[in-house]
Amino acid sequence: MASDRLTLGFDTSAAHCAAALLSGDRVLASRLEDMRKGQAERLMPFLQELLAEADATWTDLEALGVGIGPGNFTGVRIAVAAARGLALGLGIPVEGVAAAEAYAAGRDVVVCLPAPRDMVHFIHGDVIELAALSAVPSGWNAPLTGPAAIRVAEATGRALAETPALAVEVARIATRRAAAGRPRPAPIYLRPADAAPASDPPPVILP
Repeated sequence: MASDRLTLGFDTSAAHCAAALLSGDRVLASRLEDMRKGQAERLMPFLQELLAEADATWTDLEALGVGIGPGNFTGVRIAVAAARGLALGLGIPVEGVAAAEAYAAGRDVVVCLPAPRDMVHFIHGDVIELAALSAVPSGWNAPLTGPAAIRVAEATGRALAETPALAVEVARIATRRAAAGRPRPAPIYLRPADAAPASDPPPVILP
């Protein structure tokens, strides 16, 4: 049954490698490794170590879940590319899961994701607002969750809800939803890339 499937979920959308292995709704293994760079080289060994911890192999997997951001541009792309490649090689479905959906975990909460220059992406349902730490959108009275929630609560006195383990929730959602024919995972970006393409014309190579 899909509810008992063995699902690997992982995320590199922030300064970490995070992964969880679930059998149905039961967490078999979960790991989080903080790192500001190097996720591309570390991700596959990291996932292999997680599987070994649960005495599982790649061929045991029945579904994949991957965090699709928003978050670090490079980090999101690393995870999405790995998930697509693994799904193709293993012949199993993969589901992309937005960070806001994973952190909300089906609750009525305001998800707080860090943004550059001490700003915060506030997400409530399908609505996203970019504002300062102390400027939770008017009327958004639900408890706060997510990686920036504690800082927002300190600035505003707002109530906190538990922030769940991101990779666990990614795997949990994928367990329910991953299926053949679903859209391929694609990164979510809330702002343009910091690096702009060069304005100079390309070099001319003479014969």
